Parts: sequence; structure tokens; C-alpha cells
Amino acid sequence: MKEKFFNDAIIGNKNLIASFSRSGELLRLYYPQVDFKQYIDFMNIGIKVNDSGIIYLHSDINNIYTQEYVENTNILKTYIYNSYFKLEIKQTDFVPIKQNVLVKKYRIKNNNTIDLNINFLIHSKLLTNENNKVSGIFKDNILMQYTHDSTFGIMSDFNALSFQINDTSSNIMSGIIGGKDYIGMSDDSSISYDINVLKPGEEKEITILMFVNNNKSENIVDKINHIKKLDLKNEYESTKKYWRKYLKDHSTMVIDGEQSDYLKRVDTIYKRTILLFPLLYNSETGGISAGLEVDEGFKYCGRYSYCWPRDAVYICKAFDILGMKKETEKFYKNFCKNTQSSNGMWEQRFYTDGRLAPSWGYQIDETASVVYGVYDHYCNTKDKKFLKDNLKMCEKAIKYLELYIENVFNGNLKETKSYDIWEENEGIHAYSLASIFSAFESMIKIYNILEDEFKDNRLKIEQDKERVAKLENYLLNVKEYIIKNFYDDNKKSFIRNKDGKIDISLVGLVYPFKLFSPKEKKIVNTIEKMHLTLRTYTGGYLRYEGDRYKGGNPWVIANLWLANYYLDLGEKKKAEEYFKFSVISSTEHGFLPEQVNNTNMKPAWVIGLAWSHAMFITTLKRLYSNEKDNGGK
Repeated sequence: MKEKFFNDAIIGNKNLIASFSRSGELLRLYYPQVDFKQYIDFMNIGIKVNDSGIIYLHSDINNIYTQEYVENTNILKTYIYNSYFKLEIKQTDFVPIKQNVLVKKYRIKNNNTIDLNINFLIHSKLLTNENNKVSGIFKDNILMQYTHDSTFGIMSDFNALSFQINDTSSNIMSGIIGGKDYIGMSDDSSISYDINVLKPGEEKEITILMFVNNNKSENIVDKINHIKKLDLKNEYESTKKYWRKYLKDHSTMVIDGEQSDYLKRVDTIYKRTILLFPLLYNSETGGISAGLEVDEGFKYCGRYSYCWPRDAVYICKAFDILGMKKETEKFYKNFCKNTQSSNGMWEQRFYTDGRLAPSWGYQIDETASVVYGVYDHYCNTKDKKFLKDNLKMCEKAIKYLELYIENVFNGNLKETKSYDIWEENEGIHAYSLASIFSAFESMIKIYNILEDEFKDNRLKIEQDKERVAKLENYLLNVKEYIIKNFYDDNKKSFIRNKDGKIDISLVGLVYPFKLFSPKEKKIVNTIEKMHLTLRTYTGGYLRYEGDRYKGGNPWVIANLWLANYYLDLGEKKKAEEYFKFSVISSTEHGFLPEQVNNTNMKPAWVIGLAWSHAMFITTLKRLYSNEKDNGGK
């Protein structure tokens, strides 16, 4: 499979998501949900000019590229100028809001002084496996690549000049394709269209439509007929209008101050975040993908396009700020309820449809985070009904957490194996215990808030008071355990676990879990240790001492975590220093990566990481904005 580690741009609707390189190459296409499944191995699009071989639009040495989103939308424009033939190509990609089709428009202009004969070629290879082989068929002017469960189709407003089902790779470089077979057992096929002669100064437009049919639930003939009838000009305008309204409806913050270049960049990230979040959200289940996939081949990681409950809780904090309260509630009331195990815990990660995703262990903070998140959402809405609806779910989780913490206190190491927040070390971890502390504290507050709701049920009130007393005792014991076992008197610092390392997640003891005051001496010492051990020469921070993941780079969330610590401390200017790192590491489109290359300050891994964007929003609210009343959704 082709390696493609960076999604530079993302577009889509709630069912069909597509990502692109900065040169306009289609990298990935998901359907019918945001994280499953992905169809594209490669999609090479090119032109043959006069007697030339194929000139790939996304990779020719003579091509010059610029790219932008149509302002305040998820519509992407890529401008390609071929200096050899003096051809100007404007590529527009969008997915209509209510139509599950990728629309690709190409306007080609001849800036040369001679006639140019243009053939337009598409070479498409889909992902395949032994149990779901891809085959190809050309029928009714449509190239279809099909498996047992789905069909990927390519059609155009031009009639096909030629097509090739088998062995396209052997001759595609010539720019000439063709074959005797209309059907064949091949996972890559090609199709070409004759644009014909472009005279000097003349321009023509070709539209390519790409769609996926779920063979189990959709009739492909009906789908094709429906797509053929679409008014694409109207679909474009409707899509543009939809996203601009969506952005306006969810722009709940006003950034203070004069619009300097820096604040304009802040605003770009802010707007792109609002437009990104619905592309990562499963509207059927409430699941939230951590990001579009970057590594299907498992070369560097265990993959990203899944829903981690903990990550989603951080993301829901941002959802609430952006007026996405219904999305937050669906995550807790639907996704979390349906994915909770019978013993009360949540596994490491899930597909956004709620099915268990490939995992390699357990993280106790996934369970604790959900209880914390339920209460955190209540703090934003003051909706007692929401708390009541999720009470039993939280109680089940708390029972599991109580059992875990008892095993910690009793030294039952076999029963306390849990991966740390970074999924690398098994054991007992300071961050994990802090999340449990916060879950217990949140549960106490939930009981207190709901006491009036059960005033007619005396037994329930008495039981809840007993539970509160028990949880209050746990709070004291958990905090005491953390101080005793995770504060190193020699280092004068908290440590993350028995390996003794300083870890940025130790900020979690203050933000968001509030075990300690930011002014407490032990915390101040720990932060100073972070500055000494985790800071890189660019001002970015590693996750922990000796971090080597993907070469060892600063993480955007590490700096944002420190920004929130200093905001808790009341040092706004200091917080802004750490916040600025996330801003300057953003892409030209306003996407935030997971990691930043120290050498060139460009993304080193996972562009458009939802966790990075979420912490950007929560930090931005505290730094620069005046909140306006949005009224939710």
C-alpha cells in the first residue's frame, strides 16, 4: 500500500469524508462513517498534452501549487500551473451536504501560444484483501471498482475516450490506455476523457464524480440515476451556504484585540476547528474519531481513526464551548452507554459506531474520564435531566473504579495493570489516579445536585449519602497515596510512575483534575522540572523524558497543558507564551498536528488531531475571548 502520512486538507459531510495532499491528490475517502471504511490506495489523476506522456496533476516537476479553502467552508481549491505547457488548472473539491458524492471540478486554461490537445486520465487503485477482492467493470460510461460489500464509481459529464481494467500500471505512463476487457479481476483500473483541443487563451471544464455504494443496503442503479440528475451548481452553492451558516452558528467566541497577523492566524485555527469537528463526529452514535487515519500499514503506530473515551471527553469540553451541546450529550447518553462493559469499565478504544476497535491493553483513565466528563458537561448546561439520565452509567463506572483503587491500596499489582495515558507503560500512574480522584469528586457532586430529584425516595437518599461518605474517604486516601508514592523527594518533583520520569501529564494533577493548587510547592517544583527536562530549543515540550515516538518531537497538547497551568496560576502572559507555540505550528489551512518538527516547525505527525484542536479551543476561551450567548444547537 502507498504510504501517505499527512492529510493536508479534509472535506466531507456526515457520511463521506475525503482528505487531500497540498498538491490536490486525493489520499483517502471514507464511507459510510467517519472512520470506516477507507477505500483509496491511490488516485492518480493526470493529463496527456499533445504527444507527451502522462503529466500527473499532483506530482509533476513542472507544476507549481497553491491551495486554499473557499472562505469559511469545507470546499477546497487547488491551483496547479504547469510551467512547461503553460497550463493553468483550477481544481475544486467538495462533498454536498445531503449527497454522498465527491465532486471534483477541473477548469483547464491554455496560457500557451499554441494549440494544446488534452486528454484527462484517472488511474484508481482501491484497497483490497484476500477476503474482499476488488474487481473492475466499465458500464454505461462509468468505471466501477467493486467488492462483495461495496462499489466505488467514477463518472463524468464527458463521455469516456477509453478505459483499461487490467494491467494499467504497465502503460499508464504513456498517457494512452485501452484494453479488450470491460470487466476483470484487478484492484486498479483507469479511464480517460478527451478534453479535445484548447486554443491559446481558451479554457474548458470537466467534472468528475466519485461515489461509494454500500451493496448491502443501497441500490446502485438508483444511486447512479440520482447522481446524474444532480444540479451541481446548486449543490456547490448549497454546500458553501451550509458551512458558512454552520461556522456562524458555532462561533461562540469573539477574539479580543487588534487583528494582528498573529491573531488572524489564531482566528484561522479557530474557524478550521469548528469546520473540522463535524467531519470527525459520528452523528448516528455520538462517537468521535481522534483524527483521520495516517498509517494504515502500522509503520509507526497502532492507527488513529478510532474513538478513545478519554480523548473524546477532552473534545467534548471544546464541543460545549462551541455550542455543540447536543453532540456532547449524544456522546455520553448514546455512545458511552452502549460501549460500557457490564462491569462498568470502558475499553481502550472503539470504532465510532461503537464496536470494539483493535486494542492492546487497558487504560483505567478511560473509565474515570467519562464520569468526570459527565459532570463537566453539566457545569456548562446546568441540566439536571442530563445528570439523571446518566446516573446509573456513572454509578456502574464508580463501582469499577472503587474496586480498582482498593486493589491499588492493597498492593494487588496483578489487578492494577493499566497502561499510562500514552499507552506505553503498564503499572500504576499518577495521571490515572488523578483521573480517578476527579471521577470520585464528580460523583459526589452529582449526588448532591440530584438529591432533590429523589426527595420522595428516602431509601435512595440514604444510600446516596452513604456512597458520598465512602467517596469522600477515597478522596483523602487517593491524594495521600499520590503524595506518598509519586512525589520524589530527591528530585523535588512528582513523577509519573515507578520509572521516575517527569511527564507533561503530571499537569493533570492541577488541570483539569484539581487535586492540588497550582501554587502548591510540590506542584511548582514539578513544573520547574518540566521546564528543565521536557523543553526543546524551539519552546515546544516533549511528553516525557526520553520521548522517542516518531523521532521524539514536541506535542501541541503539551504546550497547551502548560498554558492552562499558568492560567490557573493567574499568569496570563506566561500562558500565552505556551499557547503561541500551538499557533505557529499550525498549517496554512489552520490545522493543528499532534507533533511538531523541531527543525522546521512543521507538522511531524497527524495533521488535524482532534485532541490538539480541542485543547486549543479550551485554552483560547480562557486567553483571548469574550463568550457570547449562542444558545446551543
